[in-house]
Amino acid sequence: CMELTQSVLDASASVQVAPLQFGGGFIELAILFVILAVVAAVVGASGVAGVSMTIAKWFVIIFVVLAVVSLVI
Repeated sequence: CMELTQSVLDASASVQVAPLQFGGGFIELAILFVILAVVAAVVGASGVAGVSMTIAKWFVIIFVVLAVVSLVI
């Protein structure tokens, strides 16, 4: 029982605590939707192009807000 307790303590000591991070990837998603919008516009699907640009715009806005908040905190 003592060995089990010691091994659990050793295992818990080796766990690294990382700060809470938000991966997101909003810029990558925004670029993806801009490319989708350009391709849709070239093909002639103006509805899909418009929606894709709107989504890309919102991803950029969210990215900028989160970047400013992370710099302030």
